[in-house]
Amino acid sequence: MSELRFVRLGFGEEAVEYQEAWQKQRAVHAARFADEIEDTCLLLEHPPVYTAGRRTADSERPLDGTPVIDVDRGGKITWHGPGQLVGYPILKLPRPVDVVAHVRRLEDALILTCAEFGVRTSRVEGRSGVWVLGDPVEQRPAIGGLSLDFDPRLQDEEFDPRLNGPEYAPSNAGQRREDRKLAAIGIRIAKGVSMHGFALNVNPDNTWFDRIVPCGIRDAGVASLANELGREITIAEVLPVLEKHLREVLEQAVLKPREVEKATA
Repeated sequence: MSELRFVRLGFGEEAVEYQEAWQKQRAVHAARFADEIEDTCLLLEHPPVYTAGRRTADSERPLDGTPVIDVDRGGKITWHGPGQLVGYPILKLPRPVDVVAHVRRLEDALILTCAEFGVRTSRVEGRSGVWVLGDPVEQRPAIGGLSLDFDPRLQDEEFDPRLNGPEYAPSNAGQRREDRKLAAIGIRIAKGVSMHGFALNVNPDNTWFDRIVPCGIRDAGVASLANELGREITIAEVLPVLEKHLREVLEQAVLKPREVEKATA
């Protein structure tokens, strides 16, 4: 892949409103498609905002009518806000685009970043993003005094963790020693060029996630580097490490188009 250019759009008091960043993505995407610029990764922080991908169900949105921005990426609903490092890699990829391979590369860079800070992360089959794996079910503390064999989230498709107290809240998944997502990924490919990207929870207030069903997943939660490390950590600390690993993974990648099976006569 070609050399990767990083653009730091704004953090902290200069955090970038979501709609403004989305418009910037569109402009960079058009320029990359026209080969006017090289591959570019926008890095930034957003003020608090909920965004919903194309597969978001109504039952996963905030119950109190909090505004949600519907976007053209894949995936479901999530939250962005202070303490979360967001990246939008806008890359030209060979067609037909191997979307899964692109997501895996982003996951690799995020896993390497977390490891450099001493947090071991992994993938979860069937679920995109980067995860801190929980304990085996039989070793986890009981929820509400009940055995996990009776965990209603696993038996009742209509169970809503938002209505059932803090013991089911996504932000408390670490206390329950469950699987918890540390970085979310949601992308869009248009004209062979990627848009949207990833969000790495560095030190956010994860209770924002308790008002939604994050990524549509009811039986797991969310994590942050700060919570996993048990200490303060800033975006300024993580930013150069993330850039390093994104550059390593993306620039060294051997890009191949997705293999398309040919129909037999």
